Order: sequence, then structure tokens, then C-alpha cells
Amino acid sequence: MPEFKVLGGTQVRCGPRDRTPTPAKVRQVLALLLLRGNQVVHIDALIDELWGDASPRSAVTTAQTYIYQLRKAFARDGDLGSGHRLVTRPPGYLFVVEPGELDAEVFETSVHTARAMLERGRPAEAAPLLRRALDLWTGPALADVAKGRHLDAHAVRLEEQRTRALELSVQAGFALGRSRELVGELRSLTVRHPLNEWFHGRLMAALADCGRRGEALQVYRDLRALLEKELGLAPSEEVERVRHRILSEQPALV
Repeated sequence: MPEFKVLGGTQVRCGPRDRTPTPAKVRQVLALLLLRGNQVVHIDALIDELWGDASPRSAVTTAQTYIYQLRKAFARDGDLGSGHRLVTRPPGYLFVVEPGELDAEVFETSVHTARAMLERGRPAEAAPLLRRALDLWTGPALADVAKGRHLDAHAVRLEEQRTRALELSVQAGFALGRSRELVGELRSLTVRHPLNEWFHGRLMAALADCGRRGEALQVYRDLRALLEKELGLAPSEEVERVRHRILSEQPALV
């Protein structure tokens, strides 16, 4: 079964064979077709993605050339038979993606399932599913593709979903009593997301659960200073509640 990847670099694989197109514009077209898999992408949307407001007079012909190059690249592999995969469907093109082939679709489905498990009080099942979903990421979404306005919107959406999956994974860890194991992960997350107050609040809670209240309160002070410097804001009510419970020697999360 072919594998299409966008959670990191854009890649097309058929078993051991790498079928990723080399030309940058062709990869850009492929990425948009994949992320709108099984939907018709209007030729105008392709042109807008490739050139924005500076499209050349030859935009339609050039875009059609990129489609031809995609078909030619995939025609070499039976599993990617271009007649089946890349379909002309006026007023544009449709790329057929089967269930389980696109990493972004697998990720989104897994996170949705894990969220439902957590809501039903089943963190032991949700935690490994979330970990496998997050392991699909090898870097920023569409890391090696030039992004116009359409792909940029897709990348932002995927990164937001990645952050939410990380939050759910932390939530599952707390539900399983793994505060000590979460400290290192949360320290890394607060470095990668320095203005994400939710991660800072959970790091404070994990440290307090391990008897490291002084470190937990230092996390609060560092966050407060950063928010004031960068945004002119004070910590959120949620973070303040966590701090208050730590000072009162109560469980940091309830």
C-alpha cells in the first residue's frame, strides 16, 4: 500500500521505493491534492496556491504541466497508477487517497478516537494510541514544501491538532498517575511552546506531585516574567489556581 506523508517532509513511498517528485512546484501541487484528498481541487485554487496574486499569463498551462509531471512520475509504479489516483474532474483535479494511506488522516483519526476514550475514562487505551499518532510526525507540517495561502492554512491547522494531541497525551499521563515521567516531557514542551500556559500549568502540577514545589513555583515565576515581557499579560486564572493549590499544599490538579 502506498504511503503519503505530510507530517514533516512531503513524501510518497511504495514499500521501499521513494516516489516523491523532485521539482518543488510539483511537490507543492501534490501536497495540496493530498490534503484535499478525494475532493476536487479547482484549477483556480492550484494557481492561487502556486503564485498567489502574481500568477503569470501561462498559469493554467503551467499548472497542467505540473499535473502531467505528477502523472508521469506515478505511472512508473503500479500501486500509484495515475489513471486511478489523479483524476481530471472539471473544474479541477481529484487525488484518490484510500483509508490509512495519508499520515495526516491516520493522525487525525487516531486523535479523535483517543479523545473519545479519555472522555469515557479509558486513559490506558488512549495513551498508547496518542503516542503512536504523535510518532507519525518527523518535523513541522509540510516542512520541505513552499507554502502558498492554502497550504499555509493546512499547516497551521495540522500544527494546532498536534498541540492538542500533546495536551491529550499529557492528560492521559496524569490520569494514569505518571507525573514523574511527565516532568521531562513537559519541560521540553514548555521550551518548544514558551507561551503555552496550559503546558506550564501542567509542568507546575507534575513537579508539585513529585514533591518539588519550589521548582513548580519557579516555573510560575518564569512564566509570569515571560508573559509580562512578551505580551504585557499576567498568567491565566487556570495557572493561578494551580499556583494557589501548590501554596496551599493541595493537589495541584482536581
